[in-house]
Amino acid sequence: MPEVTDWNSKIISEFRANGGKVGGQFEGAPLLILHTVGAKTGQDRVHPMMYRAVGDSLAVFASKAGAPTHPDWYRNLIANPRVRAEIGTETVELKARVAEGEERERIWAAQKRAYPGFADYERKTTRKIPVVVLDPVG
Repeated sequence: MPEVTDWNSKIISEFRANGGKVGGQFEGAPLLILHTVGAKTGQDRVHPMMYRAVGDSLAVFASKAGAPTHPDWYRNLIANPRVRAEIGTETVELKARVAEGEERERIWAAQKRAYPGFADYERKTTRKIPVVVLDPVG
């Protein structure tokens, strides 16, 4: 998985160097850097990803580009729901929860409409892609 790590590292470096803005396939998209604690290792992990504003909260999507398994960051936040996110030049404390039922469907449908690539991810997999809501802490 070194190519994924290298790819993520480049996005993270560009994000931080440009106040939260990146080019390429994510240009103009809402992007954050999620900090989680490894479920098995207890080590800090960072993951760049798209998000959707949902009121005062943010939603992220455990799509893993339609892979058959959930991404590692999803397992990390299930084990340790207190997370941090870099958004632009700010870092905020958040608590993760998995959206269910109508809330999940509403957020997921809006994300697919805004970014049709997420509908492609859904078609590629048999798993239900988790929608994770990151609520402000404090």
